[in-house]
Amino acid sequence: MTTLISGGLAVDPLRRTVEPADVTVTGRRLSPPGTGERVQRIDASGCIVMPGHVCAHHHLYAALARGMPPASSPARSFPEILERVWWRLDAALDADLIGLAATLGAVEAVRSGTTTIVDHHASPNAIEGSLDGVANGITAAGARGVVCYEVSDRHGAAGARAGIVENKRFLRDNARPLVRAMVGAHASFTIGEQTLANLVGVARDLGAPIHIHVAEDGCDERDSLTRYGCRTAVRLERAGALLEGDLIAHGVHLDAAERRLVATSGAWLAHNPRSNMNNAVGYARPQELGERVALGTDGLDGDLFAEARACYLAAQQAGGAGSDRFALARLCSGADLAGSLFSEPALGTLAPGAPADLMVLDYRPPTPLKPANVAGHLLFGAGAANVRDVMVAGRWIVRDRKHLLVDEDELAARCRAAAPLLWARMAESPVRAG
Repeated sequence: MTTLISGGLAVDPLRRTVEPADVTVTGRRLSPPGTGERVQRIDASGCIVMPGHVCAHHHLYAALARGMPPASSPARSFPEILERVWWRLDAALDADLIGLAATLGAVEAVRSGTTTIVDHHASPNAIEGSLDGVANGITAAGARGVVCYEVSDRHGAAGARAGIVENKRFLRDNARPLVRAMVGAHASFTIGEQTLANLVGVARDLGAPIHIHVAEDGCDERDSLTRYGCRTAVRLERAGALLEGDLIAHGVHLDAAERRLVATSGAWLAHNPRSNMNNAVGYARPQELGERVALGTDGLDGDLFAEARACYLAAQQAGGAGSDRFALARLCSGADLAGSLFSEPALGTLAPGAPADLMVLDYRPPTPLKPANVAGHLLFGAGAANVRDVMVAGRWIVRDRKHLLVDEDELAARCRAAAPLLWARMAESPVRAG
């Protein structure tokens, strides 16, 4: 069956093209016009057809945190935010909650036009099999996903070993066609030398990239200087954890030398401006990190339209010239990252032969839309509320703003019942420092 999406404006931000054109899909891929004999026609008159977005750094387990009671006392620093909120939440997760949160987060991401999610998971009291729960949630939502377990020494050597084993098991066992795997790590300040060496060994033996938080807060740099005599990125580079294809998140407190090191390493940086502002950790200066900078949401949601706008605003406030072009480029870079992880170099384009991951936006431009002003329309006009239809790998996942694979009312009811139980566990959990 060939699907013909007709009458729309085809917008390919990565290739800088805007043109009235039909988009043809055959099987899992985009195809040249006129392909196929059996044709399903989808009317996109007055709409925009464009590639799906990629979230370069997510924490789907945070989906059930929305509206949760505040910590018993306000956090005064980033380490206290971790200890009083997020490390209590991840410690309270069990297998059912992992799958439920992943499904909710992935469904909401897809509904906002995000077709690929690079997730970074932690559940220290439910490690074994946890990546299956995350992957199953992403698969249930119909999205592409890249998953890993966040290895850390904060629950002792046994917990660190279990995290490494989980990454290794999933890398070997996963057979889901739209899910890939990395080797995850929390951050330098919660990972000792032996654990770092062990996880790097597994990653390199299995040919998998590493996904790790780096210099999100100054505490990461201070810890590395005190314990290892060098800054965080230098420590990772010396350990073999900063190579071509690796993914570091945040990078807010990298100094100039570290930024040059990252930019020349072949590694990617996931820029999470909304999370950085929310945690008041500072501005990452991503303009100094080269082209391999993509946008992530860090668990806030799966809305890359909102993240791109925040990227623009943060860059503008920092005094950067061409902030609109920079934000659009970072939004498009996620497709290059996902393309490398899925061995699909055309991912994120509307070129024939590219994977058919796309969205239809019910956005009627009130002013002319041209290649030169695509950024202005995507940053300040179109948004998640305009997403009408979403396709992943040639299959419709959302049509007429309705998710076709998941009963969203039933999912919401399950989440409303589960969230208070999760929050109660969090309230009973002791604070665990790194």
